[in-house]
Amino acid sequence: MKNNFIDRLEANLKLPLPGLQAQAKMAFGDGRLNYDLSKIPKDVRPAGVLVHLYIKNEEWYLTLMRRTDRGGRHGGQVSFPGGGLEDSDKNLSEAALREANEEVGILPKQVTLLGELTNLYIPVSNSMVYPFVGYSLTPPNYDIDPMEVKEVIEVPLAHLQNPSNIKKTSIPFPGNIILKNVPYFDVFGNVVWGATAMMLSEFLEILEK
Repeated sequence: MKNNFIDRLEANLKLPLPGLQAQAKMAFGDGRLNYDLSKIPKDVRPAGVLVHLYIKNEEWYLTLMRRTDRGGRHGGQVSFPGGGLEDSDKNLSEAALREANEEVGILPKQVTLLGELTNLYIPVSNSMVYPFVGYSLTPPNYDIDPMEVKEVIEVPLAHLQNPSNIKKTSIPFPGNIILKNVPYFDVFGNVVWGATAMMLSEFLEILEK
């Protein structure tokens, strides 16, 4: 059975979304997107991710995960469960649910989808990511794929909504490259930045309505 929180969230997801304006608040580069939307390659790879809410200890939580170092360009980073569209998927929401099941064991039949956030282009992997918001009334029985996932990170929504947990840091990359003053969510010492932080930014703005 849904409650008032879910009813309001579902209604807000049907309204015009804050989109790039909200995403850009957590983008590297002082709130400016570092790519030109008009020049996205035609061979862009579509992907679906699941913004999964569930009730635990009488409050709402969100599922995040840390990828293993084998996760390609995004290895070691914190993200939503999800991945690329495959031929067997009917659509992107099915891809998001399938990947969430394969990666961390969230059962698709236990998830009720409420709507979508604004899709987001990730230049480093040439992916167009479509975030789908869904909920379960009970915590998942996580079963991670150790080849892809290092750990599941359960975070209360109240933690993400606390402005004191939005900070800036430096992100090192191979080749002595360092990104400075990168905005991120501090989730119990985990640095949640980049595309995941940008999608979270829009989601939290929708919640504030």
